Amino acid sequence: MRVVSGIQPTGNLHLGNYLGAIKQWVAMQDSMKEGDDCLFFLADLHALTVAIDPKELANNTVEMAAALLASGIDPARSILFNQARVPAHSELTWILNGTARIGWLNRMTQFKDKAGKNREGASIGLYAYPVLMAADVLVYRTTHVPVGEDQKQHLELARDIATKFNTDFGSEVFVLPEPLVSKAAPRIMSLRDGSAKMSKSDPSEASRIHLTDSDDAIAQKLRKAKTDPTELPATMAELADRPEARNLVTIYAALAGTTPADVLAEHQGKGFGQFKPVLADVAIAALGPIRDRMVALLNDRTAVAQALEAGAEKARALAAPTLRAAQDAVGLQI
Repeated sequence: MRVVSGIQPTGNLHLGNYLGAIKQWVAMQDSMKEGDDCLFFLADLHALTVAIDPKELANNTVEMAAALLASGIDPARSILFNQARVPAHSELTWILNGTARIGWLNRMTQFKDKAGKNREGASIGLYAYPVLMAADVLVYRTTHVPVGEDQKQHLELARDIATKFNTDFGSEVFVLPEPLVSKAAPRIMSLRDGSAKMSKSDPSEASRIHLTDSDDAIAQKLRKAKTDPTELPATMAELADRPEARNLVTIYAALAGTTPADVLAEHQGKGFGQFKPVLADVAIAALGPIRDRMVALLNDRTAVAQALEAGAEKARALAAPTLRAAQDAVGLQI
């Protein structure tokens, strides 16, 4: 079993990033059996599909790597690298561009969503990045790819490209990756508005908990989090019309490694004056050690870069045979 997953490097990492993606990666790594491979990459090439600040991208890549390492990604058990350090991703993408069909890309819903009304002004990269996503997994002969609802279409495209390439060139260069359906990541909302996702773009610092926040800052933000005057009920169904309350219960459960139902069973009938301090203790216990490790790592960015390079060296070795087989299949003399 070989699992590959990527994430775009973003700055100002917050609780939503951790619970929605990073914690899921750590759980995936920990579930791997001996002999399995787990590759995690920072998708810095994908970040180029929209306008970027070069210095910000470089800083974000190191910061995201530090967050992953601090959260439990172990370079001895997983391969962690940033995409740009493995040129096979880009090289295979160009070869696959000769196999992918425009009609297939025209059906990709995410391009329509991200380009909005300015489709003519969008970059070629934004239009064609699903082919890069296909190369990301096919170059490693990946067997399984973790996917959410918004990525299922892209995995199907990767399988279509692999099938057509193998058929067109009478080869078995590519393995068709299967979706890996894991426990759904919790959807973490703003602490100031339960109807909006927690986001670094929110102008209010009080809307999110940063992974680098102090214990006092975590406690203060949770104490001031928007709620309502009603006590906690017995079931999640009773929180359907109470988004802020539901969000805090969801955060508690995700950080404590339990279920929202169990949280309510323990705290039913309590007001938020009682619940928030307990939630703050749970959050500090979970996030404090990650923050401390992350801050230490960011004080030695050279070491983080070296860790990425060590992972990239392993990734390059895994990718090389597949890239060479694809080059041979299409007649490139390398």
